[in-house]
Amino acid sequence: MGDVVNLRRVRKVRQRTEAAAEADANRARHGRTRTERAAMEAAADLLRRILDGAALDGSSARDGEPRE
Repeated sequence: MGDVVNLRRVRKVRQRTEAAAEADANRARHGRTRTERAAMEAAADLLRRILDGAALDGSSARDGEPRE
């Protein structure tokens, strides 16, 4: 004879497993975390400011207008 199984517990385990699989798929689909995006934006902003400061012709690399 088989073991007695609590169906409610089995359903909860199945729901957790499905939720974890969906979360993995969402993480793969949407990529980086908020802190990773913020770090990348900060690095890009720093690089942009460095490049703007090193411009030889006195113009901004971002908008093409002369700097003051």
